[in-house]
Amino acid sequence: MVWCPKYRKNIFKAQEVRERTEQIIREISEEDGFEIIEMEESTEHVHILFSFPPKRSIEEVFRVIKSKSVRQLFSEFSSLKRRLWSGELWNDGYFARTVGVGMTHDVIKKHIKHHRELKQGHAQLEFKLR
Repeated sequence: MVWCPKYRKNIFKAQEVRERTEQIIREISEEDGFEIIEMEESTEHVHILFSFPPKRSIEEVFRVIKSKSVRQLFSEFSSLKRRLWSGELWNDGYFARTVGVGMTHDVIKKHIKHHRELKQGHAQLEFKLR
């Protein structure tokens, strides 16, 4: 699963915010019965390989993680609320891919670990005008 902060703001550039976000997502996952197999936050999005009970839908897992984490992060980091003036932390959309033929746990874990080692660039294109 992959999702981004609103406007792809690089809120995870601050080590404290990145570490606390990971801790909050891990706490929520434990409370709600989701297992985090691998996780990485780049400066402007989150990658997670989850395992969760079949009675829960992917949409429900995202809704739970996003809604619970935003309340905690906004209360602990008031600067986030100012940077994200719409009052929303997460983009509405997300990307989800299930594990199966051709896309194994190992492939996804390797992708997330590789992503962790990449030097993060700008989230948006930059145009140089003459």
